[in-house]
Amino acid sequence: MHVLVIGAAGTTGRLVVQSLAENIQHHVKAMVRKTDQMAEMEQLGARPVLADLEQDFSYAMNDVNAVIFAAGSGSSTGPEKTTSVDRNGAIKAIDLAVSHGINRFVMLSSMGADRPDAGPELMQHYLQAKHDADAHLMKSGLTYTIIRPGALTNEAGSGKIDAAPQLADRTKSIARADVAGVLVQSLLAHETESRIFEIIEGDVPIAEALKKI
Repeated sequence: MHVLVIGAAGTTGRLVVQSLAENIQHHVKAMVRKTDQMAEMEQLGARPVLADLEQDFSYAMNDVNAVIFAAGSGSSTGPEKTTSVDRNGAIKAIDLAVSHGINRFVMLSSMGADRPDAGPELMQHYLQAKHDADAHLMKSGLTYTIIRPGALTNEAGSGKIDAAPQLADRTKSIARADVAGVLVQSLLAHETESRIFEIIEGDVPIAEALKKI
């Protein structure tokens, strides 16, 4: 597949780009906001494209047939940036995928996006933004996968997870490397199409866990 990674310069996005570039089944285009990020994407094996979620980035959608949305405003930004990137940017990306005839869209969401009002008060705005983006994707007509991980860590990935539409244990975390693995492997896992599921660290190899979603 020819895959556009939105949020390629982020911590998880880099891992997604690297994983895609190492897979001979995929060609990867990496969307970054800064020119000094382009060389790193090339070193990872991707074709960088300079674009900004808060501006016109329709040209980034050219010549791809799948999108992985891994962008996020970051914990150090305020609610306006969260709305602009995590909600509006994601919705714009979905609409552009539709208009460009791109059918496959994999969304990195968040555990708790199903019920933003039930989350911690400081997280509710972020979770609402994710909720709104997820809802828009579900109504878009695209072949979607929405992945909602627990708290993210920078530990080495194990390649094993627990996954379910709703997990009983929502206290566990998951390594970003394993989240990246799930995002990439979901592209070709038909069992994940038009599905929403949560993931945390676990004991089941990613490929096996996705087949049971």
